[in-house]
Amino acid sequence: MTAQVRKLSISVPPDVAERLEQEPNASAYITQAVRDRMRLDALDAELAHAGIEVTEQGVAEARARRAAVEAEWTSQRRQALRDRVRQHLRDEVDDSPRQSVA
Repeated sequence: MTAQVRKLSISVPPDVAERLEQEPNASAYITQAVRDRMRLDALDAELAHAGIEVTEQGVAEARARRAAVEAEWTSQRRQALRDRVRQHLRDEVDDSPRQSVA
């Protein structure tokens, strides 16, 4: 059984049209983008229900804080963390009890 679809005709700015023309399946690309936006809108509604207002200023401040933290991290520091995580995962696998096959 195939899902129902509706055909729409939309108008987009030239830069968006150029990007969509690069996609092998523009409909799927647009569908995913709209669903992503719907999830963000639902998250905003949940936050608002909890008394947390998401503002453009708040988002900009959070992005600036994140950029400042990321600027402090050198590529060597990032690689060292990756190596530690990989080693931790290897250690967990090595320490996990083996199940015998009956």
